[in-house]
Formats: sequence, C-alpha cells, structure tokens
Amino acid sequence: MKQPHDNDSKVRLDKWLWAARFYKTRSIAKDMIDGGKVHYEGHRVKASKEVAVGALIRLRQGMDEKEVVVTRLSDRRGNATLAATLYDETAASLEKRRLMAEQRKALGASTPHTENRPNKKQRRQMLQFRQQQSD
Repeated sequence: MKQPHDNDSKVRLDKWLWAARFYKTRSIAKDMIDGGKVHYEGHRVKASKEVAVGALIRLRQGMDEKEVVVTRLSDRRGNATLAATLYDETAASLEKRRLMAEQRKALGASTPHTENRPNKKQRRQMLQFRQQQSD
C-alpha cells in the first residue's frame, strides 16, 4: 500500500481534496474551488494553490459545510482510512454539522408526505381543478 507523501512535498489543492476523498474526481474538486465552495485559510483560491500542513480549509459538500485542518499531504487517492489521516475536522465544524442535521431531520418530519404518487385519474382531476382556478 502506498503511503502519503512527506510533509515537505508540494500538492495542489484540487489533488489534495481528491486524495482526501472530499470529491469523487479532480474535475469536480476544481469546479467546487472555482465556484467558491472551497476556501483556503479564509480566502477563495485557485485549484493550483499549494496545500501546506496545518492549513485550515472550509468546504461545502452537499448541504454540509466542513472545516478541516490539513495534517498530511498526498496527491494519490487511497482507501478511505488512509484518506481520513490527511485531515482533522474541527470540533466547531462537527458540532455545527450535527445541529444542522438535527434541524433538517426535524423539518423533514413536519412536512407531509404522501404514500404514493397520484394515479392517472387523480392527475387529470388536479389539472382540471387548476384550469378551473385560472379561468
């Protein structure tokens, strides 16, 4: 199994995000960086920015926003356990994500959900009702 590079090597930000398994491909990582979803030390940067050990990276993955501190460098994508050694998530970030997940769960429970989709007859009735409302 290949080990991550030593701390003195140079690794691009998009490669590091890909190697740390935050994004599935380097092109997705680059798009996220260009789109402002990734901040390095509090600033928007380019995908070619060199990552340093101890740097704070804030990134968005779906609905979650994470703050991680770089602990090791690697430009090779390994398994998930190896990727988890490349960074440490801050305690504030973990707490914030937990609170946001609880809020989403509570909000989801309050919205009504139907058991199944309307059938053809019900869809026709809904369309007819909407047309009557607009006339």
